[in-house]
Amino acid sequence: MGSKGVNLREASLDTILEFEKTKAKSDELIHRFLDSHGELTGQEKRFYMRLTKGCIGQLIKLDAVISFYSDTPVNKLRPVIRNILRISAYQLFEMDGVPERAVVSEAVKLARKRGFSSLTGFVNAVLRKMAAEPGRVKLPGKDEPVRYLNIRYSMPEYLAEKWLKRYGLDTAEKICAAFLDERPVTVRLVRTGRTAEETLQELQKAGVSAEKAPCPENAFFLKNTPGFANLAASVKGGLFVQDLSSQLAVHAAGIRKGGRVLDVCAAPGGKSLLAADILDGTGLVVSRDLTEEKVSRINENIQRLGFANIKTEVYDAEVYDKASEKKFDVVLADLPCSGYGVIGRKPDIKYSASEEKERSLAALQKRILDNACRYVKPGGILLFSTCTVSETENEENVTAFLKDHPEFRPDPLDPYLPEELRCEESGRGMLQILPDEIKDGFFIARFVNGYPVDDRG
Repeated sequence: MGSKGVNLREASLDTILEFEKTKAKSDELIHRFLDSHGELTGQEKRFYMRLTKGCIGQLIKLDAVISFYSDTPVNKLRPVIRNILRISAYQLFEMDGVPERAVVSEAVKLARKRGFSSLTGFVNAVLRKMAAEPGRVKLPGKDEPVRYLNIRYSMPEYLAEKWLKRYGLDTAEKICAAFLDERPVTVRLVRTGRTAEETLQELQKAGVSAEKAPCPENAFFLKNTPGFANLAASVKGGLFVQDLSSQLAVHAAGIRKGGRVLDVCAAPGGKSLLAADILDGTGLVVSRDLTEEKVSRINENIQRLGFANIKTEVYDAEVYDKASEKKFDVVLADLPCSGYGVIGRKPDIKYSASEEKERSLAALQKRILDNACRYVKPGGILLFSTCTVSETENEENVTAFLKDHPEFRPDPLDPYLPEELRCEESGRGMLQILPDEIKDGFFIARFVNGYPVDDRG
């Protein structure tokens, strides 16, 4: 039981039931609950998030586990009972320090409370067998690689086959495993108008420990965070939550003071804000997105960080803007994509993966790139990025773009990357970052309009 009588297991159950019924985005459902229950302690929030996100991320595996102990097929169970068993199985098999007796007892209470008193015996029996006979579960081995990734990591067969074919079993397994790792909270410390030392001191006063990330500059991992809303207030706009890969993409654009930058698909504004921070009060960032709602999110973040060298516009990136033609030194095109690189944060993404969806998104990206490149000054940079791991959306789009726009050519990424990420591919101007325990999966491609930039300062 959480603060003020909030039943955290029941809250998790309700979130998963809503996800299953509505197919809403799991991260939005989770944050909606947390935003409406500010009275919860940090430990309670972490328990709810771990249980809810963990269950959604491992639905395939949990159902396979339940099948070993239940005589009734999982898909024949009532939704409430099915999901009570899921959250209970997750606690028993994936969470340390949760007493088995409490898991079983709370599950039975939940079933009774939700009107299924007649099934409490069934729930009790299945969970007692789970607790008493954990070794009974036999999952597929590596001799069945697709089923192994499918069940062990709850990765749909489509993605398992896709990554096995491209990367082989060892790397495909590392990708799948990374999505299930608990990730640190990654932030960028704002440098405009303040120093990193000032922000770190404010974090320390708030009881938050900060560890320098390996790259890029001003990137840190936070521990003991009390909730970002409270944390943001305590450091007075001195930080922004942003994954390392996302930060690296902006640094790869080589933005220089005094420059003009256009971000064509900007919400919630992380890349625009980093670009403005790199400009350090000089130049201008124009930050665009499709709807008033999305742009309002960017404006909220601009106001919190206090930047003056950035303006927002509601604009459809698929519509060509003649007034912007050849007006920008750098155009950031971080485009809508399948999102396979951020499955670790948004696990529901994998359940809707399909080749048809990838090809539709690749076509959208191509239309936007055809416009975005026309806004780049001669000698300027177009930085194309996605948060996915998909040849269809990434490498194939690069090939098509260069064929359709011979005035652009790939420009090496190596001068802007940490040494450990440099490779033959990055030397040719593009890089697929695979997800790991600290970074999202991300793709970056850098193009120069007409001729290379001499000063990479």
